Amino acid sequence: MAQIPAGTGGAGKLNSQQGAAWEHRARLWLERKGLRFVAANVRERWGEIDLIMKHRHVIVFVEVRYRRSGYFGGAAASVTQAKQHKLLQTARGWLARQSESFDTVDCRFDVLAFTGDEVEWIENAFSAH
Repeated sequence: MAQIPAGTGGAGKLNSQQGAAWEHRARLWLERKGLRFVAANVRERWGEIDLIMKHRHVIVFVEVRYRRSGYFGGAAASVTQAKQHKLLQTARGWLARQSESFDTVDCRFDVLAFTGDEVEWIENAFSAH
């Protein structure tokens, strides 16, 4: 499932205001890359998806991560297999509410990671299949 390198641990949690600011920055960054905004902070019983975007005909579920430094492996490394599983379940639930599924809609899971001043966009970071 995971194509993202594993990190060794956390560098602390952002508060909700900081998290919202990074998610907004991520949304603007992705819009400049040609993606179209669909939804933010989508909550299902399994968890939350930071951003849902559309890239041409593909629904893109985006996990946004920020780390001040790469000391603990960088922001992308913090998307563990457990987190990936939660994102998959959450996306499945959201798609079901849209009367869709992984079988009927083209979708992918991206990670937009901010580590210090670096931006790393991992398209198709992991998949449902």
